[in-house]
Amino acid sequence: MNLDLTTATRWGLNALALLGVAVALWLGESIFIPLTIAVLLAAVLWPVVEWLNRRGIPWGLACTLSVCLLVLLNLAITLGFVLAIPRMLQGLPSPNSYANQKQYYDNFRKQVIKVSPVPVDSVLPEDAENSRLFDQVRKTLQGEYVTQLLLHLLNDLRSWLLQWVLILFILLFLLMEGRMLTRRLVEIFGPSPEATLKAQEALRQMAHSVRSYLIWRTIVNFGLGLVLGLVYHGAGLQHAWLWALLAAILCYIPYIGTIIAGFPPVIDAFVNMGPGWAIGILIFYVAVVTFEGYIIVPVVMGRSVSINATTVMLGCLFWSLVWGTPGLFLAMPLLAALKAICEQVPGWQPWANLMSNDDSIKPPATELIYTTEEEKTLILQQEAEKTLLLEDIKRTNGDGTKG
Repeated sequence: MNLDLTTATRWGLNALALLGVAVALWLGESIFIPLTIAVLLAAVLWPVVEWLNRRGIPWGLACTLSVCLLVLLNLAITLGFVLAIPRMLQGLPSPNSYANQKQYYDNFRKQVIKVSPVPVDSVLPEDAENSRLFDQVRKTLQGEYVTQLLLHLLNDLRSWLLQWVLILFILLFLLMEGRMLTRRLVEIFGPSPEATLKAQEALRQMAHSVRSYLIWRTIVNFGLGLVLGLVYHGAGLQHAWLWALLAAILCYIPYIGTIIAGFPPVIDAFVNMGPGWAIGILIFYVAVVTFEGYIIVPVVMGRSVSINATTVMLGCLFWSLVWGTPGLFLAMPLLAALKAICEQVPGWQPWANLMSNDDSIKPPATELIYTTEEEKTLILQQEAEKTLLLEDIKRTNGDGTKG
């Protein structure tokens, strides 16, 4: 049926379709979040599985070893938080020790006086008993708030552990059946060589973009965490490595996570060392993340994940609205995958250009002109056979050339 739709009608239908997809993702977050994380991890671990398989390890065992490697990495990060958080809690004023709380308040008030251009007695009086802020904090620490918070955290931890087990199982199945699932997915787009070639290239580019982003983002983040930890420790912060590890995790969230990760070390330095140290830590942190964002990331990640800041912020808002905090962490990989798909689908290249931060003017895409349909089919078949042959050679030798 041929419908003569106006431009406004088409835009309206597209908006309704986007709204329907968003609602479906929101309603099915318990399914889609583990599945999305598993697919992203499968794209990262696929080269590792192929490398192990080329070394003579059976495919199933190679998949299992790769998942075990991921579990060990996750346990190492969890252990870092488990060791650091109790030490931080011990440094906080005890809920049952009034003298300890008063000393902490006096120290904080003294540091504020050093930097405040106006008197602070109305907000932070000299006698802690006359401070509404001090009284409210004491009541909060001594009331049911802390108990409820701990119960909430334990419930979230239990839920996360169940989700993580589900993700690992889905990941293992995706790796073991990845070749078969890829072929079946390509078949959905039609039997023609042109559709097959386009689908294969779109999947390959999407996996490459996601893999490139996640691997380099992880390397950069933990390199950043190591630098911050060494400097924080040398400066004498009480919880230097906790703040460094927190920065390494939060920097997976573009812009917002980087800003949040900068507050704890500055507050730590302000309360325990003085305003001068806090300003120094702030200047150092801003300089390091600026160098990382504008120099290191563009060099190591390249054009495949070059997305402009407006698209990143809108993507973070959309995925946080749909999936909450997990959506913030997944926003950039999903944007990288979407941009790779738009670059390969005919007619969607303008959307990829809209997402890109490349300011150069690109010529309009041109299509090859074939004399006959038989010539077109023959050339596309040859290109598909050439692509499959190169992939077989790479799997055999690992270097893309014949032995």
